[in-house]
Amino acid sequence: MEALVAARSKIAFDLWAYVIMPEHAHLLVWPREATTVSEILQVVKLPVVKRARLWALGHHAFASESMAPTTMLREMADIAPDGRTSYRFWQRGGGYDRNLWSPEEIHEKIHYIHANPVRRGLAERPEDWPWSSDAAWAGETNSSVPIDKHSVPAISPR
Repeated sequence: MEALVAARSKIAFDLWAYVIMPEHAHLLVWPREATTVSEILQVVKLPVVKRARLWALGHHAFASESMAPTTMLREMADIAPDGRTSYRFWQRGGGYDRNLWSPEEIHEKIHYIHANPVRRGLAERPEDWPWSSDAAWAGETNSSVPIDKHSVPAISPR
């Protein structure tokens, strides 16, 4: 969640919805100005991978690189054909990104994102999952990551 807050202070994008799950995350973003989705993902993902790696090492940033890796660090190891090892927290590729073309589709995806913990059996109701923008959409002002409801297109009355 801290990575989302930090990313928003570095590059221009609106955050419309998010949910952080145990093994993946959903973000619904609107890039502003010259910002690209790739830039948003890079600015969000890089600090997370650095913190995950330090956590997996089990010590602070001053720790020696030669210390024995923990189980999580072994799981994060990505050994290239040339034998070099890097540590990967995120799956390869950019994830599943797509463009949304209508206000109805945008609102449907916001509900889909918020319902993810319920579908997985992690919460009874979307608002019960603390790592989600659902509370902010419900009007709670103490959300740890602000969202930009003002820029979400409204659904036109029929």
